[in-house]
Amino acid sequence: MGKIIDIICAGEVLIDFIGHEVNTSINRTKDYHRFLGGSPTNVAVNASRLGLKSALIATCGQDGLGEYIVRKLKENNVITAQVKKLEGVPTSIILVSKSSGTPDFIPYREADYQIEQSQIPNEILESAKVFHTTCFALSKNPARTTILESAKRAKKLGLLTSIDINFSERIWPDREDAKVVLKEYLSTNPLVKLSEDDCYRLFAESKTEDFIFEYFHGLGASTICLTKGKDGVVLSNTDFGMFHQKALPIEDIKDTTGAGDAFWTGFLYAQLENKNLEESITIAQKLAVLKLQNVGRLPEGINFKDYLNIES
Repeated sequence: MGKIIDIICAGEVLIDFIGHEVNTSINRTKDYHRFLGGSPTNVAVNASRLGLKSALIATCGQDGLGEYIVRKLKENNVITAQVKKLEGVPTSIILVSKSSGTPDFIPYREADYQIEQSQIPNEILESAKVFHTTCFALSKNPARTTILESAKRAKKLGLLTSIDINFSERIWPDREDAKVVLKEYLSTNPLVKLSEDDCYRLFAESKTEDFIFEYFHGLGASTICLTKGKDGVVLSNTDFGMFHQKALPIEDIKDTTGAGDAFWTGFLYAQLENKNLEESITIAQKLAVLKLQNVGRLPEGINFKDYLNIES
């Protein structure tokens, strides 16, 4: 079967209600603006904006917010055939503070983790190149079991697997359980993206770069990107070693929500374009900077190949 889908994103679809006031606590935020959200959803939308064929495997409610989700996905040319709308279960939402740093959030999870095996048939895996998910998506069943099993099938079918280890104890209170599940997913040798904040939350303390890379390489991942905010990115690959890339200069940060998803979309895009690891990091950083300068999705009217300096 031909590879007609570039990236399958499996996991949470939800509504981000992002505070209107900048650097204000949720306690003091008066107004919120509605945005399509969920890390795999952001990657699917971003990938489509870059000209890739992306499919989202997710579940929302059979309600007004679910209708909004499907409408926005279709407007962004994301394949929605595997998005299920459940009766009697509301669409998940997250309240998010608008911040120039790590935003605060309060999750209200309902439909997002109701992902069943029937939503990921072999036919869709056989037609794709990359299978991507998140730690958030793996935090609850049935989505956890569905995604783990599907990732293993994807690997056998020759897909590249990927994960954003966006761990939060608010989403997954049992860290040891999370480590066991991550070990199972990392056995597929995925491309791994994680941040310093993710690591601090997962290990409940600060860890050195050497510890982080040794730990995740030990679980089976060959390529690991550790994002460090203003301190740039450190990438470790079992064949090529470790290198650090400085952060790109940026002015006027409007919102950090979704910047990590933009970064990782850029990285996956570059890998699909057969770029080397250093080029892939640069492309990822450029896309993250663009997102940091905008609230909501990536802006309209951008020629991404020119902006990212990608040769056709």
